[in-house]
Amino acid sequence: MLDATTRSGGTATASPRAAATEPGAAVPTAAVPVPLTSSGPAGPVAFAGAAGLAARCARVLLSPWSRLSLLLVLLAAAGTSVLLFQPQRLLTHGWPPQLGGAAAVVAFAVAYGVGTVAFLPRPLLNLAAGALFGSQFGLAAALAGTVLGAGVAFGLGRMLGQDALRPLLRGRLLKAADGQLSRHGFRSMLAARLFPGVPFWAANYCAAVSRMGWPAFLLATALGSVPNTAAYVVAGARAAAPTSPAFLIAMACIAVPAAAGAAVAWRKRHHLRAR
Repeated sequence: MLDATTRSGGTATASPRAAATEPGAAVPTAAVPVPLTSSGPAGPVAFAGAAGLAARCARVLLSPWSRLSLLLVLLAAAGTSVLLFQPQRLLTHGWPPQLGGAAAVVAFAVAYGVGTVAFLPRPLLNLAAGALFGSQFGLAAALAGTVLGAGVAFGLGRMLGQDALRPLLRGRLLKAADGQLSRHGFRSMLAARLFPGVPFWAANYCAAVSRMGWPAFLLATALGSVPNTAAYVVAGARAAAPTSPAFLIAMACIAVPAAAGAAVAWRKRHHLRAR
């Protein structure tokens, strides 16, 4: 209610309690608690938990056995693709007519390298190189594909398989092979490439597990693959004339190193077991 008018003629003022009850007057409200946001105490805890989970997942995915499993999956996929697409049909159907000249040689070299990673036998690829491009261009494409495929296999084995497989080198023969490749990488790989008794893919992945360096591996592969590759390429280029001197010499260059490699391996087996 309004206070009485002052005797001096002043106006009346409203009391605080009455003013609060008038319509439209502002009523003070109690403080309402505001929920905590991500900047509050719960935010760092949730962030730390997510970061820890991400770190654990990264450790599992980047562990040696996970990388080795990825390598095995990639190799299985490559082998399956070879079985499905059957690249050996190049020997019977020939090269696609859309590619010709230098582009065909480069494309074949790339396909050659990928094929060796997928366990395609190099003798078959070398014969195809000679049959498709002749002796000179076929040899260039085959050697380029050989070095490319060896480098890809060596890189995959070094990045994905070395950390997981090195602790397993406990056998006497495995230790001897690892020591030979690690200490005498260039000489050992050159011998493995010169003598055709060692499978190409096996030499690549064994070298990747060892401590052999990249330059020694690639240089030994390039130099050591020349004689055997040239023999197969010439044989493929002269396959239409099997009685020609070039074809007979090429076949002799294939047979003699194979026999020599078998003899050396037979003689060295006791030396490896004794180490």
